[in-house]
Amino acid sequence: MPKLKTNKGAAKRLKLTKTGRIKRGSPGRRHMMKTKDAKRRRRLRKAKLVAKPDERRMRRLLGLGG
Repeated sequence: MPKLKTNKGAAKRLKLTKTGRIKRGSPGRRHMMKTKDAKRRRRLRKAKLVAKPDERRMRRLLGLGG
């Protein structure tokens, strides 16, 4: 089987953690931040982990197999 190609769009958005999970940024941070309260903006700053059911698909996009 040939090597998997990395999807460059996914590679720029997703990072691997030390334990092998996939980290992603929070959506909803691009504009209209004034209408969101400080607590919500603070929560949006933090990175999230990709959900378990989606992890296999994301690993494939990153060229990691899975």
